[in-house]
Amino acid sequence: MATTPGILTDWPWKRLGSFKYVILAPWVINGTHSFLTKDDPQDRDLSYFLIFPLMLWRMIHNQIWISLSRYRTAKGNNRILDKGLEFDQVDRERNWDDQILFNAIIFYLGSQLLPGGSNLPMWKTDGVILTILLHASVVEFLYYWLHRALHHHFLYSRYHSHHHSSIVTEPITSVIHPFAEHIAYFTLFAIPLYTTVFTRTASISSFAGYITYIDLMNNMGHCNFELIPKWLFSIFPPLKYLMYTPSFHSLHHTKFRTNYSLFMPLYDYIYGTTDKSSDSLYESSLKRREESPDVVHLTHLTTPESIYHLRLGFADLSSKPYGPKWYFKLMRPVTLWSMMLTWIYGRTFVVERHRFDKLSLQTWALPKYKIQYLLQWQNESINSLIEEAIHEAEEKGAKVLSLGLLNQSDELNANGGLYIHRNPQLKVKIVNGSSLAVAIVLNNIPKGTTQVLLIGKLTKVAYAIAYALCHKGIQVASSSEDEFVKLKKSQNDEDSKSNLVISKYYSRHQIWLVGDGLTEEEQSKASKGTIFVPFSQFPPKKLRRDCFYHHTPAMLTPKTLENIHACENWLPRRAMSAWRVAGIVHALAGWDEHECGFNITNVCNFEKVWEASLRHGFQPLSSQTKN
Repeated sequence: MATTPGILTDWPWKRLGSFKYVILAPWVINGTHSFLTKDDPQDRDLSYFLIFPLMLWRMIHNQIWISLSRYRTAKGNNRILDKGLEFDQVDRERNWDDQILFNAIIFYLGSQLLPGGSNLPMWKTDGVILTILLHASVVEFLYYWLHRALHHHFLYSRYHSHHHSSIVTEPITSVIHPFAEHIAYFTLFAIPLYTTVFTRTASISSFAGYITYIDLMNNMGHCNFELIPKWLFSIFPPLKYLMYTPSFHSLHHTKFRTNYSLFMPLYDYIYGTTDKSSDSLYESSLKRREESPDVVHLTHLTTPESIYHLRLGFADLSSKPYGPKWYFKLMRPVTLWSMMLTWIYGRTFVVERHRFDKLSLQTWALPKYKIQYLLQWQNESINSLIEEAIHEAEEKGAKVLSLGLLNQSDELNANGGLYIHRNPQLKVKIVNGSSLAVAIVLNNIPKGTTQVLLIGKLTKVAYAIAYALCHKGIQVASSSEDEFVKLKKSQNDEDSKSNLVISKYYSRHQIWLVGDGLTEEEQSKASKGTIFVPFSQFPPKKLRRDCFYHHTPAMLTPKTLENIHACENWLPRRAMSAWRVAGIVHALAGWDEHECGFNITNVCNFEKVWEASLRHGFQPLSSQTKN
């Protein structure tokens, strides 16, 4: 929002929320019906019919730039600014598609109301040339002076300051303006378009090409990485005045009073508003190499739709805890295509990067889904990918690599111990985060608790929790005789074993420590007000409205941890899983040992990790929520 919002700041359809697209329904239905039902091809208005596909193309085009930009800035090569993004910027920029909707409405109205606006031919050379000339001369010139006017205090405080709230830009930052500004911008961009309509030289190609060009240059100029190669300007030096670069426009967002041009820096050079550091920033950004991480967190995809929730996916979705969406069903063809792409690519990829206390942090994702971790014949392939990632992290100088989600389990790799056994000379420390997960679960149990029910698949964390609770004199009940026997074998003294019991009466226990495999039937047996505390990496399905559910083991990050603008799976904002936090704390504390394999006494050294986490600014997550 601008400093002092002026009139026509909000979009007219703001209150409609996600239903804003229904505005286009009459035109889309009319155009499709008219095009498909008319027998004579001469009566079919292809240009009117293609307005909606052009709108879809623009959304896809923008999304490609969003994903590319976020991927490149996470890797670090050619990055312009190091400053990170925050959730407030993502929230402010979530309505980037409003301008596409606005343009589509005007195109539909223009096609119906303007003489010569309908039944446009596919191509007209004179119209294409006229569009290019008018843009380079009239549009660029007028935009330059409009932009300078928008930086006058009166207009800046009421309108343009909203756009400049984003210092570090993303492709979609380019279209984040108040409604009134978009009216002014469209009026400028309409000059070439409607001139060709009135001169009867308009064509589908000139319209679609010009709109695509505007989107391309807007997105490119707001990327936070430099991608225009130097040789391009060497071959044709005048190009410097005809095409801007991301670093050129980045200076406008950091200096505010320079580099006003739209896409052609020519007018900045003519009127003396070119920033003196434009060339040096361009050079330094091109020379910047890929960032070497100090800490790597290795995660993986969960469901096929989780690709959209990644930071590289949909910006708005990734800024919220993961959950199913009704429109995922409509996107199944795209989801299938993304699954095939990850299968073909078959390599670990960088998802996000952070900065904390001089440490460079990166998250890498394996192109594997949760279902694949449950298939034994996939183990070799998954272990191979994890091992490759470990060696890559070592080559890049990483100090710690933490294993997240199902990348560490007893069945897959002996809780990470397999990699130490295969590579005893590893310098990078492998951390599976079990100790911190245990500490978080223990601290989530209400004070004064005398008994808990341990239910679900037993893991290294579950054994350690039972071990710690029994030593504290808290009774640990199990509903399964087999699991009871396994838990008893894990205890090393008789006093602790006496605190393990078998219980078939679920309703007697108000505190349930739950792992994977908790069934609907088991949940139904819980008494009203039961508190479910997960010890697994995946949350139980929330079926009981009269019970309380904790988040999976996680902590809130310190405010000084930079560039957090996406949620980690199902966790709330600025929360990190225990397995991820553990790797960061391991590096901060400078511990020179691995934390993996299965050794219950090592895991039970949880107090050391918990205290170190608190000391470095991580805080307990207030995670008890009623369904």
